[in-house]
Amino acid sequence: MAAYPTVSAPYGIKPVNLIGGQVFAGSTRNMPIAYNYGTAIYYGDPVQLSGGYAILAPGGASLTGATYVKGTVGIFLGCYYTNPTTKQRQFAQYYPGSVLAGDITAIVADDPDQVFRVAVTAAAGSTTIASLPQSMVGLNVAGNTLTGSASTGNSAAAVVALATTTALASGGVWRVLNLVPDTQISTSCVYVSGATTTSFVVSGLPVGLVIPIGTDIFQSVNGQLQSIVSATTAATTVTTTGSTTLTVVASGVTPSASATIALVQSPEVLVKFNMTVHAYYAA
Repeated sequence: MAAYPTVSAPYGIKPVNLIGGQVFAGSTRNMPIAYNYGTAIYYGDPVQLSGGYAILAPGGASLTGATYVKGTVGIFLGCYYTNPTTKQRQFAQYYPGSVLAGDITAIVADDPDQVFRVAVTAAAGSTTIASLPQSMVGLNVAGNTLTGSASTGNSAAAVVALATTTALASGGVWRVLNLVPDTQISTSCVYVSGATTTSFVVSGLPVGLVIPIGTDIFQSVNGQLQSIVSATTAATTVTTTGSTTLTVVASGVTPSASATIALVQSPEVLVKFNMTVHAYYAA
């Protein structure tokens, strides 16, 4: 089953609602950007305060998220300022950097209980779309701050697939709340052989299919999906017609002989800032 719409690249951090099912009504806070601040900030980038002014939050790919702690105030959703050439008020999707204006104002989604939708990438610095497994829900993931697009004004911020909980235990930037079912991709195949503790062989996959890191693996039992392992630990591309070897995390349930296997990719997740990361909740 193909997802719609397809998540082909990271797109920034998008507010969707608040924890507890509260509705996001579009409420934001205006924050100043300093005259001639030299770094571009794109729609969907995290921002923090420095000297009372909004700046791009650095270190998004850090596993500990230390540069976010006690500083991050929310997500940038555009800005406005007096254009230094036309002398007219200008509203912009992104801040291009080095604007010679004294009234630059960032529009920031700053609610510390905000829930965000974000894409999953394979590694820090990578734009390759990957997956997060169900086992990561409730745990921490690292951010992946990439340079946005001047053409669209949109961010390329994302989270990183399968970051270890040990590395993130003391300061992970993002807490995973849910996988996003709307854009999940499910592919069927058949179990052939092998132990779930290391790897196993399946058949029936088309050549060229990419199975990203973090793909959940289930078997069908009486029409229901049963998780058999944690997730794939490395990306796999099917190069032989009808079969591939999958590398998995740990033993869960050994697949039945010739069992139908479902490979479920989750390229998007819902996250929120961890308590000590957001400036309003850090002592």
